[in-house]
Amino acid sequence: MTEAILLVGGRGTRLRPLTVNTPKPMVPAAGVPFLTHQLARAKAAGVEHIVLATSYLAEVFEPYFGDGSSLGLRLEYVTEEEPLGTGGAIRNVASRLQSGPEDPVLVFNGDILTGLDISALVHTHQSTGADVSLHLTKVTDPRAFGLVPTDETGRVTAFLEKPQTPEEIVTDQINAGAYVFRRSVIDTIPVGRPVSVERETFPDLLAAGAHLQGMVDSTYWLDLGTPAAFVRGSADLVLGRAPSPAVPGRCGDRLVLPTASVASDAKLTDGTVVGEGAFVGEGARISGSTVLSGAVVEPGAVITDSLIGARSRIGERSIVTGAVIGDGAVVGADNELREGVRVWCDARIPAGAVRFSSDQQ
Repeated sequence: MTEAILLVGGRGTRLRPLTVNTPKPMVPAAGVPFLTHQLARAKAAGVEHIVLATSYLAEVFEPYFGDGSSLGLRLEYVTEEEPLGTGGAIRNVASRLQSGPEDPVLVFNGDILTGLDISALVHTHQSTGADVSLHLTKVTDPRAFGLVPTDETGRVTAFLEKPQTPEEIVTDQINAGAYVFRRSVIDTIPVGRPVSVERETFPDLLAAGAHLQGMVDSTYWLDLGTPAAFVRGSADLVLGRAPSPAVPGRCGDRLVLPTASVASDAKLTDGTVVGEGAFVGEGARISGSTVLSGAVVEPGAVITDSLIGARSRIGERSIVTGAVIGDGAVVGADNELREGVRVWCDARIPAGAVRFSSDQQ
């Protein structure tokens, strides 16, 4: 297998304001755009040619990655004028593939961080003679995902979208967002309209008697669709829990990019990343968080499990926990921001304006 399709057209709605100015796959994770990790892992598995199916902020990708030669890949870009869904996006780029009708083509989503053994998925596909093979993973609570039960040989028997009742939860196996298609199967997807592989293509293939094979791989897997998950994924890459050849430095408790400035007594832990040109002041404590390029963390600030946007500023002694601070936003001194808060790009929060505790100690 030498070809792959990478689906990077989503709007990243659940990640806003991270995705106001940046498409989700280009948001930095462990110091580089998340897409870099996916491309590097595909290259390591033997993929040579990747077609990126773009849509939202499509103009951002090619200026950064170019023709892919710096990564040892050949990259092409196809932009959807109107969003076509997962299946429609796959069909829309099919003309750029060079594989023969029986050849395997890898397809993967642009928002999944995984330790999947790509070569093993391809081997499963070829050894079983499947039309499509799916990476499946097991989760404790599958209600937010599509269930994929299989028989004793691993052959898929059904696709069950987001079960709500205990009776509907017939397996803990879910669609993990990576597939190997027989090239000819891609050509059966309808052209020029939105198509979901999860809700239309796969169920229709199954109903027509096609062979869909599941391979359960329970190594690291994380859907980076929410801010909390994205921050966790970045930290796990730095810590070495999630494998990637693209992390720009040694795995460890922290990753400080070369042009960042960190005070000697600042404490960075649990996979924290400090981006290019960022500044962390004296006595600041940052745990499990990402500080993007050009951001400023003033002395005494405490940041936990949060993402601090590019060129933003966190004021002295402010406490930020489980939050997303948009690009260019300013959080004044002595604020307390807690789980789930999203401060929009370029917003201004005055000093001491948001508190959960008294300002009198």
